[in-house]
Amino acid sequence: MYLYVKALHILFVVTWFAGLFYFVRLLIYNTEAATRDAVARDILRDQYRGQLMRLWRGITVPSAVLTGIFGLWMWHLYGSNPLWLITKFGFVLLLYAYHASCWWLYKQQLRGEFRYSGTFLRIWNEVATIFLVAIVFLVVLKNTLSMVWGLLGLLGFIVVLMAAIGIYKKLREKNTGKS
Repeated sequence: MYLYVKALHILFVVTWFAGLFYFVRLLIYNTEAATRDAVARDILRDQYRGQLMRLWRGITVPSAVLTGIFGLWMWHLYGSNPLWLITKFGFVLLLYAYHASCWWLYKQQLRGEFRYSGTFLRIWNEVATIFLVAIVFLVVLKNTLSMVWGLLGLLGFIVVLMAAIGIYKKLREKNTGKS
């Protein structure tokens, strides 16, 4: 039974992350639609609004709920509470907070409040990547020494990720300046 529950948990983790990654990407596109002329902006925002709602209701939320259900069931079947699992649970709780923040950003955009730039949202999109890396390494490594190295690696990954975002921003600005 444990392996079936684990397989379902993994499947819904994958679809949840896919939903989160694409959801924030659509928020970025919706924000950057402001640079278009009024007609194109309105058409794009209507399209993004529909895509965001379908993605949220059809994939992201159901996957988050089923991930939680199968994850807690799997934890129950596991029968113990090792440090790596408790740490993973902490990261998962933070991931649910991130999930809620994505909904909050969407609700802002629905009200016509675009408080955050495309660059900020690109950085925000990578927060899910950080959670994904942290959780996968915790699950695979499972021991304290490996967790320490894993967390140090995660910090290094964050630094590289932020540098890549900065480079991407500069290249984008350079290419838009030529147009």
